[in-house]
Amino acid sequence: MDCDVLVVGAGPTGLMLANQLARRGVRTLIIDRHAGPARETRALGVQARTLEIYAKLGVVDRALALGKRGSGANLWAEGRRMARVPLGDAGAQLSPYPYILVLGQDDNEKILGERLHDFGLSVRWNTELLALTQTPECATATLKLASGEMQEIETAWVAGCDGARSAVREQSGIGFPGASYEHVFFVADVQATGSMVPDEVNVYLYKDGFHLLFPMRGQDHWRLVGILPAALRDREGVRFDDVIPSVRKEAGAGLAFEGCSWFSTYRIHHRSASRFREGRAFVLGDAAHIHSPVGAQGMNTGLQDAYNLGWKLALVVQGQADEALLDSYEAERLPVARRLLDTTDRGFKLVVSDNWFAGLLRTEVLARVGALAMSRPRIQRMAFRVVSQIGIHYRASALSLSLDDPPQGAPRAGDRFPWLRLRFSADGPPQDVFDKLDDLHFHLLVFGQPAPQAPLLLPGERVRVHAFPPDPGNAAELARQKLPQLSFYLLRPDGHIALCGARLDLAALARHAAGPLGLRTLPLG
Repeated sequence: MDCDVLVVGAGPTGLMLANQLARRGVRTLIIDRHAGPARETRALGVQARTLEIYAKLGVVDRALALGKRGSGANLWAEGRRMARVPLGDAGAQLSPYPYILVLGQDDNEKILGERLHDFGLSVRWNTELLALTQTPECATATLKLASGEMQEIETAWVAGCDGARSAVREQSGIGFPGASYEHVFFVADVQATGSMVPDEVNVYLYKDGFHLLFPMRGQDHWRLVGILPAALRDREGVRFDDVIPSVRKEAGAGLAFEGCSWFSTYRIHHRSASRFREGRAFVLGDAAHIHSPVGAQGMNTGLQDAYNLGWKLALVVQGQADEALLDSYEAERLPVARRLLDTTDRGFKLVVSDNWFAGLLRTEVLARVGALAMSRPRIQRMAFRVVSQIGIHYRASALSLSLDDPPQGAPRAGDRFPWLRLRFSADGPPQDVFDKLDDLHFHLLVFGQPAPQAPLLLPGERVRVHAFPPDPGNAAELARQKLPQLSFYLLRPDGHIALCGARLDLAALARHAAGPLGLRTLPLG
C-alpha cells in the first residue's frame, strides 16, 4: 500500500494523530485542501489534559512559552464581580497544569506541525480528497493535487480530521444530524483596559447575553467573544466599532479599546456524527462533533480523539493487536462527544436565550448560585475535573475491567490514572509519575506486593513493570489519591486504566490482554 494511514485534514486533530502515528513508526500521509496553516482562529483554550498530552509529545514547554496562563476565571453580572474560580488552587493536586492556557489554534497547529517535522513527516497542502472507496482489504482515495492532477492511493486506514464539512464523513455515508443556533457571534483581538482581572478569564453575564474576555500574550491583549446585538444580526459588513457600545454597556463604561487587530462574525452549530467509524474510515474532531464554545472544550476534545485512536491504530497496523481493538474508539469517544454536546448545548441556551426569564436566571440566580458554589473547594475541584477534561473516563468500555470493587473515591478501570509523585526505588527521590511513564508502552504499577517473577511477554515488550517500595512518602501520596496500599494497575499507553485490582493476577492480566485489548500475546513465564 502507499501508506498505512491517510490523515485527511491538518488542523490540530489531524496533526495530533499524525504525530502519534509517526512517532510509533506508522507510515502516514497527511493532506489538507488548504494552501497552508490557519492564520486566524477562534479556538484558543488549551486545557490541562491536553497539556499533559503535549508533555508526552515533548511540546509542552513550547506551548507554555507561546501561551498565556489563565489561573482563574471571574464571573461578572450587571457590572458586579460575583465569583472567582481559582483554577490554580482547584487543580493544584490534580494535574501538573492547574490552569487554562490561552493559546490560539494557529499556534497549536504551528507547534504540532514543527513536531511532526521532527519525525520526518510534513503536510501535503493543496491536496483534496475527492472520492473514497473501500474493500475488506484496503481503502482507495482519489486525490486532487495542487497541480490539478488526480492521484489514486491505497491505504489501510483513513482518518477524517477535515472539519465540519468533512469529505471523509460524507464519502463514508456517515450522517451529521444537528442544527445551527439562531444567534450571530463575534470574535475580536483587542488591546483593552477596564475592570477585567488581569491574566484571568473574565465572563460578563447580562440580561441579553454574555461577553468573554480571554487574556492573550502581550500587554493588555485580550480575545473578546460575544453575541451581536439584535439590531446588528442581519446587517452586512458589521465592524468592531459597531459592537463597542453594547460591550461597554455590559462590561462597564471604563472599558477602553486602544486597537483591534482582527474582527469576525460567525454562527455556531451543534452536531454529532451518527457513528465515528465506517469500515476502514474514522472521523475525529470537528468532523465528528461540533458544539458551542462554552467551557473551551472543542479543540481539546478533538485532540483527545486523536490521542485515543493513535495508539490503537499503531498496534493494529504493526500486527500487535486484532482489528477489533479499533471498535473501542467509537465506543469510548462517541459517548464523550454526545455528553459534551448535551451539556454545552443546555448551558449555551441558558447564556444566550433572549427570554426575559433566562436573562434573570443569568444575572441573578446563576451568578449568585455560582458565587456560593465556587466558594467551596470541593466544588472547585469537581469543576476543574470537568473543564480540564482530566475527569473523562471510559468505565463502560470493554477495555476496562476492575477485578475487585475499589474503595470509595479510588480510581477505577477506565479512569485516567491520577497524578502522583512517588519513589520508584527505596533509595531514589520522589518522581513525577507522569514524567516517568512514557506513552509508547503499557505500564503495570504494583503497590504493596512484589513485582511478578514471570516475564510479561506481551507484544514488543510493551508492558513495563514498576513495583513501588513501601515508603512513608509513597503511602501519603497513595492516600491523597485514595489508592489502596495493596493494589495493581495496568495502564494503557494513553494513561487510562485498563485493568486493576488488589492482588496481582497474571492469569487475569493475560486473559484481558488477549481478550478485550486484542493484544497478540505470548505465553507468560
